[in-house]
Formats: sequence, structure tokens, C-alpha cells
Amino acid sequence: MSGAVSAEAATRTPSLSTRIGNSSLAATVSQTIRARALLEAGHDVIMLTIGEPNFDSPRHAIDAAHAAALDGQTKYPPQDGTKALKLAVQRKFSRDRGLDYALDEIMVANGGKQAIFNAFMATLDGGDEVVIPAPYWGAYGMMTTVCGATPVYVTCPQNNGFKLRPEDLDAAITERTKFLVLNLPNNPTGAACTKAELEAIAEVLRRHPHVWIMSDDMYEHLVYDGFEYTTMAQVAPDLRDRILTIAGVSKTYAMTGWRIGFAAGPKTLIRAMVSMQGQATAGVSTVGQAAAAAALDGPQEGVAEMAAIYKRRRDKVVEALDTMPGISCHKPEGAFYVFPNIAGCIGRTTPAGKRIDTDHDFAAALLDEKYVALVHGAAFGMSPYLRISYATDDDSLDRAMQRIGEFAASLK
Repeated sequence: MSGAVSAEAATRTPSLSTRIGNSSLAATVSQTIRARALLEAGHDVIMLTIGEPNFDSPRHAIDAAHAAALDGQTKYPPQDGTKALKLAVQRKFSRDRGLDYALDEIMVANGGKQAIFNAFMATLDGGDEVVIPAPYWGAYGMMTTVCGATPVYVTCPQNNGFKLRPEDLDAAITERTKFLVLNLPNNPTGAACTKAELEAIAEVLRRHPHVWIMSDDMYEHLVYDGFEYTTMAQVAPDLRDRILTIAGVSKTYAMTGWRIGFAAGPKTLIRAMVSMQGQATAGVSTVGQAAAAAALDGPQEGVAEMAAIYKRRRDKVVEALDTMPGISCHKPEGAFYVFPNIAGCIGRTTPAGKRIDTDHDFAAALLDEKYVALVHGAAFGMSPYLRISYATDDDSLDRAMQRIGEFAASLK
């Protein structure tokens, strides 16, 4: 009879998909939630967990968004981005990297993270593998597993500046490899590859023509000490038909909340990514796109000013950490993170009697006893390290360094 169900089915409750088992809460988020709970309880918590600039968005970008809204640009946007923003992105790639992309080789997404997700959804099947250098931003692996594929992590040791070694990459690639993810400057280490180092990686990739290459350049303009940033599409133009370059306005222009990212790459891949976005969110906020276009095309002096401040903060934080017992800190080329080694603190006990057996233990005890929130290195695929974001005000950084130093010195 139509509509009839078995007795067993009649007793079942609605269930979630098996896919949800492949999704988990990022450690950065969970540690931030713990810290905010302590803040709400009245504690003086210093937050060094989130990679979010403490600067204001450019005024000319805000004005552009306001003008767009007043002009009636509040309707559904094109799924791949407004023409005005795509033209601005086109000019950005030409100006910054000497790369020329047609408009149908560019798409706009709700932040760089959605661009990455679109790419994985458009390319990954069950049994595929994604090579991810470690330490890594946790979202790469999480998105890979949500898409039914397998992340393959390749250790990039501190003695190589946390950079991917060509021989390690070559060993990690199999016939199942679908993507290599390059995130430079890196989150969480701040490491960035020179042109020669990228050329060595490109030489490996030429031997594996079945592998897509993702270059996540979100921190491209935050480099220090005269470091000259180059991206893979510049270094290896012969691999252009396999390279997807992702960037945005979040870090460069302190526009995290506007949620505007973009990607440029082969037309077939971009078309597939736009299709995936259409199944999820469709187009991106029109006023946000107007703001992003203004940021890309407008005055760029503010970017250099922010980078100079970040460099000063980096130097201050590295110097402070290197004076602390049991802690040493590599000086990164870019981004706004440091990734100190805390091997000398492992096996010790806090004044409250908590034993530090892992970097997770250190981060948890530091938050509970000194009210400084940061993220343990295991969350990024390498222990015993910590990730500290210095994208915050100087007073908070100074107080945090004092507290971390006191905590490290108190360990017995």
C-alpha cells in the first residue's frame, strides 16, 4: 500500500548524514569559545587565538559600500561576482604579480575559505588525496574529509624553516593525489618560500601532471625584512592550467567581516567552482563587493603601514619568547603569527599542579592560570609548538608576553 512503512521504520527518528562525522570544530574556534566564556565571567583574558587584524577597514572601502547601497546595488549579484569587482581583481593580479586573467578565469566567493571549499567540492571524489604541508591551517584537512577525500600531511620541519622540501613532496604524491595545497606566507608559521624554493617545488609537480595546485596567498602582502613574495603562477607559467590562486581582502585590508575572497585559475575549474557555489550560497554581498573593489583599486599606502606595524610586533614577540625558559621561537618571513617551540616546558608542572605533557596542556593551563588564550601546535599538525597571533594591539601583546614569561618561569 502506498505510504506504508515497516514497523522498524515507524520507530526510527530523523538522523544526520555520515558526512557530519567528518566535520569537527577547529581548535582555534574552541579555544576562542573557552576564552570568551572566561571573559564573560569577569576575567581579564588576552586573546591571541584569532588571525584577525586589529585595524579598521579602509574608510574609502566603507564609503564605497555606502554609496553602492544608496545607488540601489542591493539586488541579487551575479553568481561569479560583479563585473566591477572582477575587473578590480584582474587589475590586482596584473599589478601585484604580473599575471593576466580573463574575467571568466576569476570568481568571487564568501571569503577565501569558500573559494577553497568550492575548489575541493568541484574536484574531489572518494579515494582522492590532497597533499597538505604541515604545519597547516586546519580547514584544509577538514574540508578534504568532508568532501570524502583523504588529507596527506607532509611534515615541514623547523630546521628547514617550516618549508616544504621537494623530495618530501615527491614521496607524498601518488596516483590518487588530486591537489597540492600551498599556503604562503603560512598560517600558522609565517613561513614563505623564495622564488628558487618555489621553482624546486614546481620541478616536482612537472613530473605529476594529474595534480592540481592550490596557492592560498591570503597573506601575500604581509612579508618583512625585504622578502620578495612570488606566487606559483609567476614562477611556473607552464603550470598555469593547473594552478588555482586564491586571495582576498581580509588580511591585506583588515576586512575580515566583509567576507570577500576571490580565485583565479583555469576556466574549466573556475566554471566548476561557480557551479558549486551556486548550490550553496550563490552570489556574494553586493555592498561587500563594492567595498572590496574600492580597497583593491584605491590607495595602497595603508597596506604598507600595517605591514610595518606587524613587523615591529613580530620582532618584539620573537625577542620576548626567546628569553623565556623552555621556549624558543623561529622568526617568520610573513603573516602575523609566530610558532614557538615549547619542548623545554614539556614534563613540567604548573603552580596549580597541572602537569604539562603536551602543547595542548600548556595552552589550556596558560588560559586557566594566566588568562592568555592561544592555540596549541598539535591543532596545526606539529608539536610541541604554540600558535600566537600578534594581530592585536601592542598593550595586549606586552601584557601577554609578560604573563607567558611568568608562566614558563613558574613551571617546576
